[in-house]
Amino acid sequence: QVQLVESGGGLVQAGGSLRLSCAASGRIFSTNVMAWFRQAPGKEREFVAFIRRIDDTTYLADSVKGRFTISRDNAKNTVYLQIDSLKPGDTAVYFCAVGDVISTMRGSYRYWGQGTQVTVSS
Repeated sequence: QVQLVESGGGLVQAGGSLRLSCAASGRIFSTNVMAWFRQAPGKEREFVAFIRRIDDTTYLADSVKGRFTISRDNAKNTVYLQIDSLKPGDTAVYFCAVGDVISTMRGSYRYWGQGTQVTVSS
């Protein structure tokens, strides 16, 4: 089992920045992939970014490239999502997830956190 706890969300003005954190505990392996998804009100949960712990392979959704950065600290079993130049369209609950393969598909990730709310005001 893997437990994930997200933090760092909040209310921020457009153009601001946030850094989300996801702390993992339990059976975490170096080969695992950690990802961020987000879900806006009334919308499907969508992929944001992933990072593979063993070699730092990363991938970000086209909609966030240039503004979001994913990174990790393996010693702390923590993955981060740096969000810059926030837009009202980034308002969503951001979820952390862990899987075994690199994927942008929600179904590829077995473990999920409870999410952290990000609200961007215009």
